[in-house]
Amino acid sequence: MGRGAQVLPSVFTAGTLFCGFYSMMKTLQAIALGPERAAEAATTFDVAALAIGVAVFTDGMDGRIARLTNQVSEFGKELDSLADMITFGLAPALLAFGWGIRSIQPPSGALGEHLTRLGYFLAFVYTVCGAARLARFNVQRNPVPKNPGRSGRKYFVGLPIPSAAAMLGAVVHAAGGHSIRNWFPWGLLWLALIGLLSFLMVCTWRYPSFKDLNLFQQRSRVAVVVFAMMIYLVWNFSEPVLLAAATVYVGGGIVVRIGGLLRRRPKPLPEPQHELR
Repeated sequence: MGRGAQVLPSVFTAGTLFCGFYSMMKTLQAIALGPERAAEAATTFDVAALAIGVAVFTDGMDGRIARLTNQVSEFGKELDSLADMITFGLAPALLAFGWGIRSIQPPSGALGEHLTRLGYFLAFVYTVCGAARLARFNVQRNPVPKNPGRSGRKYFVGLPIPSAAAMLGAVVHAAGGHSIRNWFPWGLLWLALIGLLSFLMVCTWRYPSFKDLNLFQQRSRVAVVVFAMMIYLVWNFSEPVLLAAATVYVGGGIVVRIGGLLRRRPKPLPEPQHELR
């Protein structure tokens, strides 16, 4: 195997790290802009969100290329984990704070003060849960989710941190980068989303990994067509398509888990039949 094949996965990992760095720089730049430059700030926030979206792609490619070229190494795993923590842990938390939490206009008084503190706390919780998620992924071998799926299929235990970051970035991108200033309940929904994603990252519910998807197999021709269609839709209708894709993936794990719990509920015993005499 050539030296280029050995370096290629790390190149994509470095690309993931750069996207996270670039997203944080753009978020800080948008925060520094005054209210009179709200349109410029919205564009900058949007760019920060798109950088996270690009990082989701490069992060998926580095592992796939490493497996295809048989260049999986401990160094590569550690580098990938550190890049994920910065790009999908710190960068989305900063974006969630700068775009949503910072712009929430809570009611005056003690309630507003507590909600602002809650926003800071949830941004930190997201970062901690992301770090815990990556640490668990690094030390566990073949973990089994609470709701195992089909045998032979590969699943993630808990929501992957790139998917959580993609959900936050998709919301910001769908809003065109414009902060939520006008309606206070939107701020509450934003805080709830951050808390939900934090929980899903550390839970043990199953999520599909798509690692067993091989586009080179003959049976994967349909997947190639679907992939090409997704590229076209994302290119032309990125705001609704990316938001819908992230929502379906994040919500899919919740629906599957709730459905499994409902199926496991004990059926009520039939009422005794009384004969008429």
